Amino acid sequence: MILMDDIIREGHPTLRTKTEEVQFPLTDEIKQLATDMLQFLINSQDPEIADKYDLRSGIGLAANQVNSLHRMFALHLKDDKGEQLSFIAINPKIVSHSVENTYLPTGEGCLSVDRNVPGYVPRHARITVKFKTMDGEEKKMRLTGLPAIAFQHELDHLNGIMFYDRINEKNPFAEIPDAVPYERD
Repeated sequence: MILMDDIIREGHPTLRTKTEEVQFPLTDEIKQLATDMLQFLINSQDPEIADKYDLRSGIGLAANQVNSLHRMFALHLKDDKGEQLSFIAINPKIVSHSVENTYLPTGEGCLSVDRNVPGYVPRHARITVKFKTMDGEEKKMRLTGLPAIAFQHELDHLNGIMFYDRINEKNPFAEIPDAVPYERD
């Protein structure tokens, strides 16, 4: 079981290291890691379990956040229609994206960052993505809203980029061109 102590924090060199493509078939070790990452997110959103194990709630977790350089992440969140999205993305890619951008008006957070970093993080409003499942099946999805933002946040991790790298240093709340703030109903 992954706990908060297993999640490395900003300043750790692995967070700034680009991850490596995962080879198929997956080893038992990689399957277990992927399963544990997704289970952490599920546990972190369960108030009883989160309280018992002192877990911060999260919707995404990249492998390098648990000090592993495998190119994969887990997401567990609801989409704009209230449907549960819960998956492991192995070797994920964005194959196309909208011209329109978006951002969270409240800013983004990260399980590897123990401080509040104010500012808008520009993201594509809509993305089409490809990734492999643990079985090696290729999936293609179109994501909008929070799932699109979360996918981009986790993909950045796999490339050694932290969310605050995308915040305008001089003016963290500067208007983002061609952007509409993402507000959940």
